[in-house]
Amino acid sequence: MGRCVIVTGAESGIGQACAVAFGGGRDDVAVLYHSDEAAARSTAAAVEAAGGRALPVQCGVDDEASVEAAFTAVEKAFGPASVLVNSAGLNMSGVTVRTMELAQWRRLLDTDLTGAFLTSRRFLHGRDARAAGSIVHISSIHAYAVRAGGADYCAAKGGLTNLVETLAIEEAANGVRVNAVEPGMILTPMNARAEADPTYRKTLECNIPLGRAGKPEEVAMLVRWLCSDEASYVTGARVAIDGGLSLMQALGA
Repeated sequence: MGRCVIVTGAESGIGQACAVAFGGGRDDVAVLYHSDEAAARSTAAAVEAAGGRALPVQCGVDDEASVEAAFTAVEKAFGPASVLVNSAGLNMSGVTVRTMELAQWRRLLDTDLTGAFLTSRRFLHGRDARAAGSIVHISSIHAYAVRAGGADYCAAKGGLTNLVETLAIEEAANGVRVNAVEPGMILTPMNARAEADPTYRKTLECNIPLGRAGKPEEVAMLVRWLCSDEASYVTGARVAIDGGLSLMQALGA
């Protein structure tokens, strides 16, 4: 029997790919989803086909009671979790600060930052202190490479950087490693237009040194490695996986 792994936002995209990757390692994977139960069940089936056990569990990561209920259900089924992958999140609104409603700001911060806090805290309270633990938060290169219309998202991901680094130093003595993965352009439902329209996608890929968008499975392999014994000396790290895109910020300056 493998580890108990909790993946939030596992019904699609990077979260789904992470869940399946851990299934390939024969781990027990909790597939936490927000509202699309059918998609979560599809992810669970893929986890089991890969060799793991899976449990779909509804969870609103921005709600303390929902997080508590979800983690309790997972622990009842699989025992204490030793890995948390926080992939649940919303994309930037495209609305400038000048015109952004407070409700939009709060909605994104609550999901992308407060959700990371709530799930991390509950994971720490529930884990077996005798076993090594690993938390990976899916952040973004936009934690530091900001975009107009992305104040809500960029602020959340910037805050996530400090949460990850603080947790890393707080929990090192307790045997918990905490890292961030910072994807660039990845072909997921969050980038639906680029997924569906190759012509549009090429207008974006020309900015990427490696010349293409990434795949969620590539991010998942990095996440799984960070949670493995091979990465036992890695904590507080921010690992960009973007084909070199974030290196292009100052072109034309």
